[in-house]
Amino acid sequence: MKIAYLVNKYPKTSHSFIRREIAALEACGFAVERFSIRDCESELVDPEDKLEFKKTLVVLSVGILGLLFNLFGIAITKPILWLKSLWLALKVGWASERGVLYHIIYLAEACVLLGWLRNAGVTHLHAHFGTNSTTVAMLCQALGGPAYSFTVHGPYEFDKPESIGLREKINRAAFVTTVSFFSQGQLYRWCEHQQWQKIHVIRCGVDSDFFNHPITTIPSQPNLVCVGRLCEEKGQLLLIEAVKQLAAIGLWCQLTLVGDGPLRPEIEKLIKEYGLEAQVKITGWASGTEVQKYVMNCRALVLSSFAEGLPVVIMEALALRRPVVSTYVAGIPELVMPGVNGWLVPSGSVESLTAALREVLELSTEKLQQMGQAGYISVKAQHDIALEAGKLANLFRYYQQKSPEVEHNYQLQVSLKN
Repeated sequence: MKIAYLVNKYPKTSHSFIRREIAALEACGFAVERFSIRDCESELVDPEDKLEFKKTLVVLSVGILGLLFNLFGIAITKPILWLKSLWLALKVGWASERGVLYHIIYLAEACVLLGWLRNAGVTHLHAHFGTNSTTVAMLCQALGGPAYSFTVHGPYEFDKPESIGLREKINRAAFVTTVSFFSQGQLYRWCEHQQWQKIHVIRCGVDSDFFNHPITTIPSQPNLVCVGRLCEEKGQLLLIEAVKQLAAIGLWCQLTLVGDGPLRPEIEKLIKEYGLEAQVKITGWASGTEVQKYVMNCRALVLSSFAEGLPVVIMEALALRRPVVSTYVAGIPELVMPGVNGWLVPSGSVESLTAALREVLELSTEKLQQMGQAGYISVKAQHDIALEAGKLANLFRYYQQKSPEVEHNYQLQVSLKN
């Protein structure tokens, strides 16, 4: 069975979990083709991501003329399917914020992808994120392409589900996976209960690079690290506020912000305004190896987010035996257990965040080490990518067997094409 992965930008800096999932599926015996809608090569810093990009075909690399050629080529050769797909694109586009024009472009992208999938002999298409990549996968299937499935992460899919046609995408998908019970419940809200049986929890995971990492003692130095995009929803501005409050009561700490993003100028301005230049450092984007080093050098990972799915960096930190401070948001409480492997605070509460960080800084390294070990056990049980990819592989096999007629028709078209 040959499957294909479709992501808006792949391999994006923050999407190492997709790369791990693909590698684990290949270890299960699957052949996997990689497709990205947009080019992100210039953004990559991790050597493994750069190697992965070489295996990836970029849909928009065909240019405007290529999009138009494929769009009208399918219109001529498959007029009925093309008209039905156009109507679907218009239907979803009318209800969306991006509008009809964007969805006609998505249809053109689907026409390009359709030819590539057939040439590669792909039998199933899987998209990550329920936004535009899944729109393209759905339109590709409507054009006569393979069955598709998609993984929902949140929070974006749940902010405006009707605007992205989430119900339509679920209805037409072979199956849907999501990363937590919280997000599974959110998906139940946006589809008929008859569709619930095809919504499955497949968690993101970490691999042996983390589980087999040499155990090191948590440092006595007051180091904290936050890994993620610098943007409003990640709450770094409140984290800077908490560091200021700690300094006011004589508790000094070193906070490292690993990442970059649109809020960086505002964060740097606030750091300067509070006189925290000696305490807070922004590294910009870092490779996976560098992130590991930052995490290993901290007493705890801190994520003060307002909106999340279930951050993979939390899994990575716990797998490296470092406790986590985060918020009661989405799927995070399914992994971070207060007093066991970390702390949870109400999102938006600087006072609660400050109190949790104070505990981290004042707690003995022995106690932090115990919490880190508990975190390792939790992640090993719930987020081993080999186990989760095995579950996903079983879903691919099950749903292919469940729809043999559809699969036969598509395979016949592939054979005729080749």
